[in-house]
Amino acid sequence: MNVEGFNLLFALLTIVAIAAVVTFTATAITARTSERAATFRDDLWDRVSEVAIPLAFGVGLTATLGSLYYSEVANFPPCELCWFQRIAMYPMPVLLAVAWHRGDTHVRRYVMPVALIGAAISIYHYQLERFPDQGGFSCAVDNPCTLVWVWMFRFISIPLMALAGFGLIAWLVWIAGQRAEAPARG
Repeated sequence: MNVEGFNLLFALLTIVAIAAVVTFTATAITARTSERAATFRDDLWDRVSEVAIPLAFGVGLTATLGSLYYSEVANFPPCELCWFQRIAMYPMPVLLAVAWHRGDTHVRRYVMPVALIGAAISIYHYQLERFPDQGGFSCAVDNPCTLVWVWMFRFISIPLMALAGFGLIAWLVWIAGQRAEAPARG
């Protein structure tokens, strides 16, 4: 598969991740005001919690391998903000694999802060790509953080791919932890 094929694959995975994040977020918000929505949320989270940690591991591994593909195969040199996002993402598969192996549903205690920091960097990087003339953080002149290597469906770039991955990992470990702490429903 060539670079365009991988771009399409990663863009489609990003859309799936965004859809999941939006679904989890909307469900959590509406469950606060509606008993029916709360029941739907509980049913959804019960189903997802059974596979949440393995899914989070898969998301982290895919994001890690995807970033390595872009830098080592497609020869897209990572900028400084990309490196910061990598620093947050690369430990995820290891942490989540250990949590999965040990059955540690409290993995959110140590994964959530890293995922949220990575998401914040991704948001900043994405908006910097969209508005490159702003002042503030400055990357290297020969590899600026404003350079867009991938632009799919008129909104998906590499920082948005990372943001979708961080967001989905955060939700999955949150749901796994919530279900582990919830009293049994009968």
